[in-house]
Amino acid sequence: MNHVDVSLWFDGKAEEAAKFYTSLFKSSEIGRTSYFTKSGEKVSGQKAGSVLTVEFKLANLSVVGLNGGPLFKFTPAMSLFVWCESEKEIDDLWSELTAGGGVRMALDTYPWSKKYGWATDKFGVDWQLNLAPNTQKIAPAMLFVDKLFGKGEDALNLYTSVFPDCKIESISRDENQKSVTHSIFKLNGQDVVLMDGAGNHGFEFNEAFSLMIYCKNQKEIDHLWDSLIKDGGMSSQCGWLKDKFGVSWQIVPDFMRDAIYDAGKSEKVMDAMYQMKKLDYQKLKDAYTH
Repeated sequence: MNHVDVSLWFDGKAEEAAKFYTSLFKSSEIGRTSYFTKSGEKVSGQKAGSVLTVEFKLANLSVVGLNGGPLFKFTPAMSLFVWCESEKEIDDLWSELTAGGGVRMALDTYPWSKKYGWATDKFGVDWQLNLAPNTQKIAPAMLFVDKLFGKGEDALNLYTSVFPDCKIESISRDENQKSVTHSIFKLNGQDVVLMDGAGNHGFEFNEAFSLMIYCKNQKEIDHLWDSLIKDGGMSSQCGWLKDKFGVSWQIVPDFMRDAIYDAGKSEKVMDAMYQMKKLDYQKLKDAYTH
């Protein structure tokens, strides 16, 4: 396990979103594009030959934009957290991200930050902007609210016990409410922010925003799959699962990162994958190499 991608589920706008997001950050670029196969059309209802996924990189963050249709909508339970280096940078980003979107917390001074704001962009993706230094520019962020409030530290303990390359970098607690006010854990080299949120919010985690983990063999897939669905998680199709907190994960063979972009072989690989829940490393490898 040596990589993690953020996966964002769009309703036909993955390419447009990738172009917009890569225009906002330095050291960003659009990568490869994959397309729906005939079997994919039957499974998803999306037209064969239309765009399935778009790879793009935002500074340090690897992202896969997925055209999955209208089934899932983004919620503030998962967002992208950005550390900004200057007033101009945070102001410019705020202006771009709120255009056609909305504001959840005004860009302002708060007890914990010289300047911070929470916005929703025109595609529905949530962003937290903070004027502060950090070794990484952008991180996925999890917010535990409502019935999950106070479970943030349980999630941290789960993830650090399940993933071999995962450790808590920092944590701040509200001892009165027994909650995590802010934490950062590093997963396969990628920072992830995790917080509990007090009050009534009315949203939860869903498949619109998931984390993709690439595995080098079936043993790794089995370990992550079994550990994450334990005690109330839920398995789904094509390597997708939800852990007991509702966070969505995709547990994927490492070669799939290339296989779906191989025009000559992707259809056979995808046909095999559509038949699976937990992914079978060897069967997919055979479909790819033969």
